[in-house]
Amino acid sequence: MPTEGPQPLFVLVRPQMGENIGAAARAMWNFGLDRMRVVAPRDGWPNEKAVVMASGAGRLLDEAQVSASLAEALDDTTYVFATTARIRGLTKPVMSPERAMALAAEKIAAGDKVAVLFGPERAGLENDDVARANALITVPVNPEFPSLNLAQCVLLTAYEWRRSQGEITHERMEIARGGDPATGGDIEAWAGHLEERLEERGFFFPPEKAANMKTNLRNLWSRMPLTRADVQMLHGALRQLIRGKDG
Repeated sequence: MPTEGPQPLFVLVRPQMGENIGAAARAMWNFGLDRMRVVAPRDGWPNEKAVVMASGAGRLLDEAQVSASLAEALDDTTYVFATTARIRGLTKPVMSPERAMALAAEKIAAGDKVAVLFGPERAGLENDDVARANALITVPVNPEFPSLNLAQCVLLTAYEWRRSQGEITHERMEIARGGDPATGGDIEAWAGHLEERLEERGFFFPPEKAANMKTNLRNLWSRMPLTRADVQMLHGALRQLIRGKDG
């Protein structure tokens, strides 16, 4: 069964190649979406090529709802987006994927059943398809080459849905396995060790600048995401340098 939790329906309208349906399923599942509807697939259904291309997302194809017409696929929906790269001559809101998925999240939270339409590979959605949508989604692509592969468009939209759910971490520090972060005590011990050795070698000169030099060194270590293993290695390297010099 589809996963619990709110999400839009992704509707593939008259897709032509099984491989692209499978790639679209894989892109959806990459971002936690698993409610696919397929309208009048050209090569019939089920499609073995779609299954192979879907890889680990094959269950989306098993659970996909297949309809003979777009009207049938949208029968229970209350708000529909249509993806398009072309000006249609229709008066409708046109949104970026980011804005569209943020609005989709708002509408789903309010009880709407939201669908996103993706057109066939050759020419995209027809005007009759687009006329059924409440709003359009247009990706800001190169105007001299605006055509996107079906799965690419699905992936972009699915990614923006994921972002709308607040599940994107914009920056983090990856710590190697077993690399516990250095504690304040670890850093203090290292800073003291280094300052002691530098003091012995006359590094802090002239004396009136010593305090500021030590502050700058401490600031350097605080900016670095050191692990306990890093600090131990620094201690060892310093001891070896001093041992070599003294020898």
